[in-house]
Amino acid sequence: MAGSIFTKKPYQQFIKEMEGENRLRRILGPVSLTNLGIGSTIGAGIFVLVGLAAHDKAGPSLILSFVVSGVACVFAALSYAEFASMVPVAGSTYTYAYATMGELFAWIIGWDLVLEYAVAASTVANGWSQYLISFLNSFKIVLPEVITKAPFDYDPNLGRLITTGTVMDLPALLVTAILTVLLVKGIRESAGFNNIMVGLKVAVILMVICVGAFYVRLENLHPFAPYGYTGVSFFGHTILGQTGAGGEPLGMMAGASIIFFSYIGFESVSTHAEEARNPKRDVPIGLIASLIICTLLYIGVAIVLSGMVPCGKINIEAPVADAFEQVGLHWAQFIISMAAIAGLTSVLLVTILSQARILLAIARDGLLPTGFFGAVHPRFRTPWKATIATGIFVGVLAAFVPLRILAELVSIGTLLAFVIVCIAVLIMRKRHPEAERPFRCPGMPWVPILGAIFCLMLMFSLPAENWLRLFIWLLIGFVIYFGYGRRHSALSRNKTP
Repeated sequence: MAGSIFTKKPYQQFIKEMEGENRLRRILGPVSLTNLGIGSTIGAGIFVLVGLAAHDKAGPSLILSFVVSGVACVFAALSYAEFASMVPVAGSTYTYAYATMGELFAWIIGWDLVLEYAVAASTVANGWSQYLISFLNSFKIVLPEVITKAPFDYDPNLGRLITTGTVMDLPALLVTAILTVLLVKGIRESAGFNNIMVGLKVAVILMVICVGAFYVRLENLHPFAPYGYTGVSFFGHTILGQTGAGGEPLGMMAGASIIFFSYIGFESVSTHAEEARNPKRDVPIGLIASLIICTLLYIGVAIVLSGMVPCGKINIEAPVADAFEQVGLHWAQFIISMAAIAGLTSVLLVTILSQARILLAIARDGLLPTGFFGAVHPRFRTPWKATIATGIFVGVLAAFVPLRILAELVSIGTLLAFVIVCIAVLIMRKRHPEAERPFRCPGMPWVPILGAIFCLMLMFSLPAENWLRLFIWLLIGFVIYFGYGRRHSALSRNKTP
């Protein structure tokens, strides 16, 4: 068994699988892929988590937190781009790990991606709900609080969970259900809807930066780093920087580990390689272009938000809209809330879209039930059963788990995926130097090495309970792999499903 669980899937086999009928439609060009990257990236991070990170972790030094996280993502994006140009199939990091590290490692990262995308989508749905409430409030429409929040939350001042007296977040559940239906129908309709949402939210973000710049007060930026520039921990034990009431690290680096969630999404472009018209060219363009655009917008919003409102007064649930409300720009609150709803809708759509394609890739290899997760709709050419299963899982999480817990959980899963991609691209260069690489990661081997180091540093800066949740999730994954996937693996049986 030891030999077979580390068996690597031949690079040529991935390409051969794309010649069959059970594949997705190639209809996405570089613009659509870039918009998918922006659509899945700009959302909860810029409209929701920016307030949480500034208020609880970093203060105005959140501006630098965005820079640090962006640098880590640049290194990872270059590694993603090389792989995506080589292996233009669905599956993203799971596919790359299968080709370089073997089946067991592929399963680990695939299971980790299930956590990443499902929890990311749930976090976005949670933020969408809060902005919907803010939007409705501008019309004096108030939804009952008992159906707009999770039944429990984490209080950083007390360092423990508290009950909220509510039942569930019903708006988050409903929007997830509606988008799931749209995603089952087809990628063309989903991409067209996403393009509209992206155009709207980018226009409003530019408005936020330009208008908000006139209300920046330099005194709000002092002290610039109230908790210092560090905030690095090792498995929950702070080794550099201050700690909060619950023992969690505080500081600029701690803010970077949380705000890293804002960048989650650009790598989802690689999960759509199988639907790209010219994946060897268009996917690297989509990856890098979407990351650059998002990074510039993030830094601009961080500067404006930190300068408009003292960090202690930032509303962590709807920070951007509330900041404009606090300086008397009541008209802007309406526009920002509307754009946030549109932006978060596109993020939620693309994240569920990507999750279903990860499940499709795993099922094709027999590690999950092929008849269910590997089913492609005969008319819509979408992984419809995997999409419905993802929608149900995301909706339940969004309705019952609070924002603080969801945000930190998804960050650690994504960082682990980035570390593996950076290592895998080095392995592939060594093992298959002859393989065609339409896009080559520059600065080898230092760019992937620095990417792995940066991402590991951010992982260690997350609170200890995130490591515990990750280990529990991976343990569940091992049970599924050795109980089902190992026995049904197509590769170990020398056949392709």
